[in-house]
Amino acid sequence: MFRESKKSKRERSLQIFDLLSQEYPGAHCALEHEGPFQLGVATILSAQTTDERVNMVTPKLFAGYPTPDHLAIADQGDVEKLIHSTGFFRRKTKNIIGFSRGIVESHNGKVPRTMEDLTALPGVGRKTANVILGNAFGINIGVVVDTHVKRLSKLLALTREVNPEKVEKDLIQLFPQDSWTILSHLFIFHGRNICYARRPQCQLCMMSDLCPSATV
Repeated sequence: MFRESKKSKRERSLQIFDLLSQEYPGAHCALEHEGPFQLGVATILSAQTTDERVNMVTPKLFAGYPTPDHLAIADQGDVEKLIHSTGFFRRKTKNIIGFSRGIVESHNGKVPRTMEDLTALPGVGRKTANVILGNAFGINIGVVVDTHVKRLSKLLALTREVNPEKVEKDLIQLFPQDSWTILSHLFIFHGRNICYARRPQCQLCMMSDLCPSATV
């Protein structure tokens, strides 16, 4: 079993961050949006589907419902038709309408800027709240842990956990707070470009000498 001291792991983590930053200087949120409201809706829709699929349906959705006020009073069936291809469309429709109503009724139509207020809204868990806070407001409260971040963190031996919130807790102890938002994007870009789930391209990876799971 791979073992290292806390100091060594922190130093290795910073090296990993530096290498990823150099490799993917344009890393960013892949969900297309304008402002925190659209980002929140898109993130809720992204559950168990791809960002590409979400980006295919949101232009029509936001054209018809550009603000929380519009979506808060939307007809469930009409919205379901627009987002059907993202999967779990009934639950997602209920969540994005509820999300919008919560913003209108409790926050004067403005997306809140705290973890507590965001996670009190329908459809918003810690992951979605982190996405909104980090990408829309530049507030680093935590690290977004999606499937790529969870998988790469385990391969890189940055965590032994499988629960996303526990993985997040390990990561925020290793990386500086001002890097938390971009960190998830860097992991996602690397997961999509090199470290594939089925067959990681370790021979092409600039972090192979820092990764206990590397096959080279």
